[in-house]
Amino acid sequence: MDKFMLVFHNTPIAEDVYAQMSPEAMQAELQKWNVWIGGIAAQGKLIGSDALYPTGKQVKGASHIITDGPFTEGKEIVSGYLLMTASSLDEAVEHAKGCPVLEFDGIVEVRPIQHFG
Repeated sequence: MDKFMLVFHNTPIAEDVYAQMSPEAMQAELQKWNVWIGGIAAQGKLIGSDALYPTGKQVKGASHIITDGPFTEGKEIVSGYLLMTASSLDEAVEHAKGCPVLEFDGIVEVRPIQHFG
């Protein structure tokens, strides 16, 4: 089995929708994520998954220029990730198709993890 990272890209519009959800609607949205991630976990393929805060810092270049977030000004926002195992990139992509971020025109970037050594 190979390892893959699924990176969740939200849109600013989706982030606004999430921010305005009632507690009940937010709980229903979180349940969609729990079911999807739980399905991957039930197959023994989940390594880990977390949401990311919209704030942070960036370190750029050899001179170590540090800038503050938030990073929500762009067209896409990296909102979380999932690490999983799969037998192929195609299998990982099939799992990505069930991600709830896609309901709001988000993107799931599926990347194989490169092994060194």
